[in-house]
Amino acid sequence: MKTKLLYIGAMVVAGLTFSSCSDDFLDQTNSHQLSQDAFFDSDEAVEKNIWPLYSYVWFDFNDKFYYGMGDGRANNITAQYSNYIYPYTNFTETSLSQGLSEAWAALYSVVDQSDNAVINIQTKSSSNVSQTAKEQCTAEARFMRGVAYWYIGSLWGCGVIYENPTQHVNNYVIPANPRTDVIEYAIRDLEYAAKYLPASQTGAGRVTKYSAFGMLSRVYLTMAGLTTEGQYNGSNVQTNFNSGQRNPYYLDLAKKAAAKVINESGAKLLDDYAALFNYNTINNNSESLFQLQFMPGTGVGGAGQSMSRFLAWSTMVADQNAWGGATYCSYDLFEEFSNYEDNTLGTVIDDKVRRHNSVASYGESYPELSADPSDPYVYGVTENPGNQGANIKKYVIGTKKVNGFSEPNNSGINTYMLRLAEVYLNYVDATMGNSDQTNDPTALRYFNLIRKRAKVPTKNVVTYEDLRHEFRMEFAFEGLYWFQLLRRSYSHQQEVVNYLNNQNRNASYFDNETKTYKLSDNYVAPGPDVDVATAADLVLPMADADQTKDPLLKPDTNGNVQTVPYEFGEREIDEQSLFQ
Repeated sequence: MKTKLLYIGAMVVAGLTFSSCSDDFLDQTNSHQLSQDAFFDSDEAVEKNIWPLYSYVWFDFNDKFYYGMGDGRANNITAQYSNYIYPYTNFTETSLSQGLSEAWAALYSVVDQSDNAVINIQTKSSSNVSQTAKEQCTAEARFMRGVAYWYIGSLWGCGVIYENPTQHVNNYVIPANPRTDVIEYAIRDLEYAAKYLPASQTGAGRVTKYSAFGMLSRVYLTMAGLTTEGQYNGSNVQTNFNSGQRNPYYLDLAKKAAAKVINESGAKLLDDYAALFNYNTINNNSESLFQLQFMPGTGVGGAGQSMSRFLAWSTMVADQNAWGGATYCSYDLFEEFSNYEDNTLGTVIDDKVRRHNSVASYGESYPELSADPSDPYVYGVTENPGNQGANIKKYVIGTKKVNGFSEPNNSGINTYMLRLAEVYLNYVDATMGNSDQTNDPTALRYFNLIRKRAKVPTKNVVTYEDLRHEFRMEFAFEGLYWFQLLRRSYSHQQEVVNYLNNQNRNASYFDNETKTYKLSDNYVAPGPDVDVATAADLVLPMADADQTKDPLLKPDTNGNVQTVPYEFGEREIDEQSLFQ
């Protein structure tokens, strides 16, 4: 593997190695010549060492997998010609499908380089480095590692846990650990981060203890479905995924973690939903708790925001390269935006605000995509509309003539990984517990704050269906909806499988004569080439390339990867005292 010394402005990044997506995820050869022993000689140097964990190591995950899996699998996206999306929407992926090995490698790049950062801080820091800097930067690296392991455990249902990549350079045949162990490992990392990260940012975009508490509210909810009762001890693993029950211990922790963020962080919802994805206000705003930090300009390699080029539908709305012309909002999602039958309110809702800012549909005007305010860009009128459906608007910010900084293949904006609106909904979910509805005044307040911003009617009671719908509307194309469905499947598996099989998947729906969005009269659900979903589709197969590198990742005759328990040491953080 080739590595190189990277400069970010005047910052020298040392102690990290970077791999292409084709490299082995445990390949750790370091060929740069700067001495790590000499580099970690000040608090500032240690802090700068962490910065690449916000961009470079996430690049291949962000490029396609963020939305291809997070939204494609959940049927928020239809992309009939993009082989990094349609196998996942259609439940037809195999171990050879594009994206699997890239995603695994990208997430393990985060793990590897977070591991390296922790080791270097512990072993290479000079006496000039303060204990506070070492603790905070270790916490920052462990935050990233914890997030990566949450993705790994959620997506593949197992993972390989390790803390020192160099030990496995010549022996990377390692058994996988079970999903609950991977999630527990993520929790321990995030709890450490919640304890030792500062309460306020030490630099623009850097995570804080409230970023960690917010992420814990998500991961505790995952663990609530995977365990039966009490703190995880290796034996209280949920085996009945149709029990309808979640672990009250972790529901309580999720509620407490969300409350810490809401009450103490100072984060607040942006007043206008449109501002969330406006190029002037998207980066590091008051609602953001964690964003991948990408750099505008050319020549920034893995620190550039490449995702926008795969969503933008033409070169009128992106610089030079725009490959999202055949990537659409799914019909199922478009209908839920436009014609949602709200049973508790007894009315049909058109979620106009969030639909307009998430989906570009015929006749919708977007002045923010035009360099001339007197001549706004009108989707389908300024240029031809998509011929299969409505295109995706989120993360599409126009050309450099409009925004002043985007370049070909790099829009220069950040990627949301966690924002306050999710923490609000996590609080509602945890409060709802195992009853599938709540009228708790505090939960209703947070739930309705999100709906008020979207200009849709508020609620006097919130059901699980309300929560599912709200989550989908709020976070469409933000890579999260599949994980919300996964979380539900740990206690209501058959319900989720049935839901997946009752979506209009792989459907074209634009009528060019009437310029309206509707299914053709001869459409038969499911759409062409869509398989019937089963419980097995709730986890991804291991990529063939990774099975070849590590034969212990090969599934058995039942399709399951055999796992061995991870040997945890003593808990570093007492969960109860963490919230005092």
